[in-house]
Amino acid sequence: MLDIKLIREKTEEVKKALLKRMEEKDLDLKGVIALDDKRRELVQKADELKAERNKFSKTKPSPEIIAKMKTIGEEIKKTDEELKRVEEKFKEKMGELPNLPADDVVAGGKENNKVIRTFGKPPKFNFTPKDHVELATSLDIIDYKRAVKMSGTGFWAYKGAGALLEWAILSYFIDFHTKNGYTFLIPPFLLTEQSAYTSGHLPKFRDDLFWTQDKLCLNATSEMMLGNYHRDEILEEDVLPLKYFAYSACFRREAGTYRKEERGMVRGHQFNKIEMFHFTKPDKSWEAFAELVGNAQKLVEGLDIHYQSSQLAAGDASAAMSKTVDVEIWIPSMGIYKEVSSISNALDYQARRGNIRFKNKATDKNEYVHTLNASGLATSRLLPAILENYQQADGSVIIPKALRKYLPGKMKIIKKKK
Repeated sequence: MLDIKLIREKTEEVKKALLKRMEEKDLDLKGVIALDDKRRELVQKADELKAERNKFSKTKPSPEIIAKMKTIGEEIKKTDEELKRVEEKFKEKMGELPNLPADDVVAGGKENNKVIRTFGKPPKFNFTPKDHVELATSLDIIDYKRAVKMSGTGFWAYKGAGALLEWAILSYFIDFHTKNGYTFLIPPFLLTEQSAYTSGHLPKFRDDLFWTQDKLCLNATSEMMLGNYHRDEILEEDVLPLKYFAYSACFRREAGTYRKEERGMVRGHQFNKIEMFHFTKPDKSWEAFAELVGNAQKLVEGLDIHYQSSQLAAGDASAAMSKTVDVEIWIPSMGIYKEVSSISNALDYQARRGNIRFKNKATDKNEYVHTLNASGLATSRLLPAILENYQQADGSVIIPKALRKYLPGKMKIIKKKK
């Protein structure tokens, strides 16, 4: 959520920034300010009425005073009800506004994303390579058919060496983050509406989430849980920055049609992910962002897979984020890059929604923290990339050296069963 004070005092600057990611017809800052004016007016009116009631309550009751207090009481009730409606509308309109893009984030959509780093080169094969679906099926390590039978399209089941490889990848991530001093969390996978609001998924992305009959949603990313971990808390300045990482299965409805190339594990309703998350002081925010970008890149480099990092244009980034860099790995069969980590700085946008603050020792005032998140990493595209990039002419797959110590007998290769 944006700061209404900033909107009021720098309306044109805020408008200019938001137009990087919004159509002008969808932006109504004057309407938001008008609601805030009405809200302030009603708060003042309610306070004055209550002060008047308190004044009369200290005088000797008489028929006239009793009648007057009754009239004031009715007026207070009417004003409070109107104030509640206006505050709800104000919160709704403020909640619909996206975050302000950082100054160096360009306007527009995906077509304006900029590649800022590359690592390695695409592999060259002296045989006809297979795609990850063919490889996983022939090696009997991913079962697509039975997963569809159990749960419908958009699901898969890891089997045998496939399950072991998936868990080795997660173990590799966990080991990396632990050595870097991050605190490991395994949070609940079900979240309240307030949690989804704090993370920025509500109100806009309600239809992208799975909901239960108890009005709880399945997490779409561990960012949702981690961002709520310190909700409604005032943190001591000395504990910042707080650096967490969490494992979770992630669940997304992925409404809409899948592109032809997004078969197999590239896009689905459930996948595994490790998420990094920072709570930091505002003056350390971009330093933390650089650290998260570096961590995500090092994880892919440790697997020796070609990737590129792209800074997203304002319209292609999540609405809650001021700046986002995606780490995208090369999928040979598709001839394109697919994102395995999205690193973002929300500044104080999420903290305002979640009321997460810290006590500034210098000013003795409570200030909002900054929150940052990054996949560290998601596996549903990484495992296909490993299969395709490390495949051999006989259909076997070499296991990256960084993963072998997490596998039984330090397994080096996945071969077809005889």
